[in-house]
Amino acid sequence: MKTQYYTASSLDGFIATEDDSLEWLFPLADLNDSSYPNFIDEVGALAMGSATYEWILRNSDKVAAEAGSVWPYSQPVWVFTSRVLPVLEDSEIRFVKGDVRQVHHEMRVAAGTKNIWIVGGGDLAGQFHDAGLLDELIIQIGSVTLGRGKQLFPRRVLSPILRLISVRQMGVGMVELRYEVGK
Repeated sequence: MKTQYYTASSLDGFIATEDDSLEWLFPLADLNDSSYPNFIDEVGALAMGSATYEWILRNSDKVAAEAGSVWPYSQPVWVFTSRVLPVLEDSEIRFVKGDVRQVHHEMRVAAGTKNIWIVGGGDLAGQFHDAGLLDELIIQIGSVTLGRGKQLFPRRVLSPILRLISVRQMGVGMVELRYEVGK
């Protein structure tokens, strides 16, 4: 079992625009041509920040067109937030706040032998890293620059902590980098 941060980023290190838009990402690659189908099969629990959750709610038509339903996950999801957010029916969502260490154990139990996916954002993944709970970064870099926005991983991590374990080209617009996080 691993705790993994799987995400897409612009060349200049942003996962979303300043207003949390992901529109830049969609023209770059087909989800089915990526590692996502195999990746999600190995996921038993998810951690998500409130901005990611709210993006799914705001873009429910796009999500349903891509995933076949408004809520694309069958696994239990922990949404980290300090606010009250609407609950989607027919979903296993738990709203939590505070230290990720306190929630990680619950997530491990729910995941069983499968992995935990840190969906986003970058600061949430950084909190798991800071707590020594992050095992792997899987980052798909798109051939665009945003100039500013939500940072991929707003932490200072110096070598040899991150060890590159694979590189995979995805069409002409993306590349996937997989890093193991040293302990």
